[in-house]
Amino acid sequence: MSEQAFEVARALGDKVAGGGRLWLFLDYDGTLAEFAPTPDTILPDEELIDLLTRLANYPDHLRVVIMSGRRYKHIEALLPVRGILLAGTYGIEFKTWEGEQVRLIDFESERPFLDQVKKHWKSIVEANPRVYLEDKGYSLALHARRLSDQEARKVIDDAKQYARDVVARGTFRMMGGYKFLEVAPTIANKGQSVATLLKRFPWPNADLVFFGDDDKDEEAFQVIKKHGGTAILAGPARPTLADWRVDGPAQVREWLCIFLERLDERAAEQQDQAHLTNSA
Repeated sequence: MSEQAFEVARALGDKVAGGGRLWLFLDYDGTLAEFAPTPDTILPDEELIDLLTRLANYPDHLRVVIMSGRRYKHIEALLPVRGILLAGTYGIEFKTWEGEQVRLIDFESERPFLDQVKKHWKSIVEANPRVYLEDKGYSLALHARRLSDQEARKVIDDAKQYARDVVARGTFRMMGGYKFLEVAPTIANKGQSVATLLKRFPWPNADLVFFGDDDKDEEAFQVIKKHGGTAILAGPARPTLADWRVDGPAQVREWLCIFLERLDERAAEQQDQAHLTNSA
């Protein structure tokens, strides 16, 4: 854990309270919350919902973005919070702060190619019941964490063979991970999604912070740093583009609480000062 990361929280709280602007990008699983038993498990966390609701109370100075690999409907169910942007499937589909729903690609034109992959991947799952197939709509993911390393390697290799023809089209890509494989549109990329949001919703002189835990977030870290922002890794130390690191979801929430406390304190001080000035 880096104490400097928490100094960033205090400094940004002061800056935003003083009239600054901040884009706050947050991954969900492994960053805001511990991993669920399965990718399709939806367990809303009232503590987290309350924390994000408090952050949403500063819309003039704070833009909160949840950017997850989960499908959009899952994120919406997990975080029923008004005033934050919810982005699912790495940002392919999102709901803006005002509630507008946006999809960056046409589902009907792309889904048939995923159905080809799904047909083959289902046969893998049927032969290996401990493998989990996650259908996100815009992408498909295989989770083999319950297998041994050797078993998982064979399953993932077999799955790659089935997916190569679809990926060869050029509009899809394969994304790996620990005993994990996903086929998704090439624009299912958190870095591209961050760039899209910054361009679509320009906000001059705003600071940028992105919290994430895995290689999909590293793609966002690269874009965030290109724009002069701060990237913070959530989880164990490893090679990363991040500027700072915290230990995991508990410390991400601690960071957010420190930021909010500083922001609330400064905002209260300014209100008191304004009241005294108006009373004089």
